[in-house]
Amino acid sequence: MYGSSCKGIYTEASVIKSVKIKIAFYKGQGNFLNKIVRWWTKSIYSHAELVLPDGVTWLGISPFLKSKVASRKKIIIEYSDWDFVALQVTQEQVDIIMEFFEDTENHRYDWIGMLLSQFLPCKIKHRSRWYCSDWIAYALRISCVFDWRIIKIYDRADLSPAVLHNLVVDIKHESKKI
Repeated sequence: MYGSSCKGIYTEASVIKSVKIKIAFYKGQGNFLNKIVRWWTKSIYSHAELVLPDGVTWLGISPFLKSKVASRKKIIIEYSDWDFVALQVTQEQVDIIMEFFEDTENHRYDWIGMLLSQFLPCKIKHRSRWYCSDWIAYALRISCVFDWRIIKIYDRADLSPAVLHNLVVDIKHESKKI
């Protein structure tokens, strides 16, 4: 099982073997649901997915497709519909993300949690249900790409694609200072 501590994840060998993952943020026109998400969150982003180092394997959950955590091969995409934020990670972190994916694969979309978290001052989360940016935030936290002591995703009622985008950009910016 993936660990709750990030100690020991950065071995000398894993620091040397660095790979790039991307978080893809959807800004395309989309459908009615995309418009509602953008309007409600006051953001240009309505969806997010995690892109593995091969560049064609995308992990995530979409209410527009099968509404469950899945892996998809995207060879042809409209790049103008997406913004990408690249993150340098270790192969070990990718392995942990994949372990988390395997553990959550086919979990369903968390409509109730997503909606109630927008109206209540606390996070509502079903144990085995997710929404796109929520799943990615947890994958990044579990793999120690996000430091839980700083990000505190358990304490955020709103983990919309826009909030995730800001978190990822902030983390990337902070890592450049080090």
